[in-house]
Amino acid sequence: MQPFTKHTGITAPLDRVNVDTDAIVPKQFLRKIERTGFGKHLFHEWRYLDYEGTKENPDFVLNKEPFRKATVLLTRDNFGCGSSREHAPWALSDYGFRVIVAPSFADIFYNNCVKNGVLLVKLDSRDIDHLFKEINAKPGARLSADLEKQILSGPNGHAYKFNINPFSKTCLLKGLDQIGWTQQFNDKIQSYEEKLKKEKPWLA
Repeated sequence: MQPFTKHTGITAPLDRVNVDTDAIVPKQFLRKIERTGFGKHLFHEWRYLDYEGTKENPDFVLNKEPFRKATVLLTRDNFGCGSSREHAPWALSDYGFRVIVAPSFADIFYNNCVKNGVLLVKLDSRDIDHLFKEINAKPGARLSADLEKQILSGPNGHAYKFNINPFSKTCLLKGLDQIGWTQQFNDKIQSYEEKLKKEKPWLA
């Protein structure tokens, strides 16, 4: 997983509440266990006018310039609600999103994003309203996220302080999911297992 320290990117405004994981990546595309290849299915039913995904919806934000190259997503309350499918952050990451900014996120979705190197920034609804006005007034404007300082900078230079769980922050900074975190202690785990075999061989 790629470590996250700082990121600045074009910001796409998705002005919708309660965006669930089936909207992020519909169930018919959950046929693989690899983390790659899901970006083309991101927001499929909103991005396309046909089932096959060959005819774009010209009214959807990610089908407009300059938002096709967006790497920051600005959205509304309860983003990522619904089922716990990890394919949702896979699709967002594979498309190119590194940061998602909203007033609130579904808990399981939040944790799944951390495991996949996507930073979720929670801000007050009034701050979100202000950012929507700035982004809509200047399409192509960028937001910058500094994880170490826990600061999100708006296009006009205003700085927003955000909170994050210390463990989640450390994992993102180091580029580690939970398995990667555990593997840091392989020597200690192996030493414990060897000791256990000697002291309690019937458990081996």
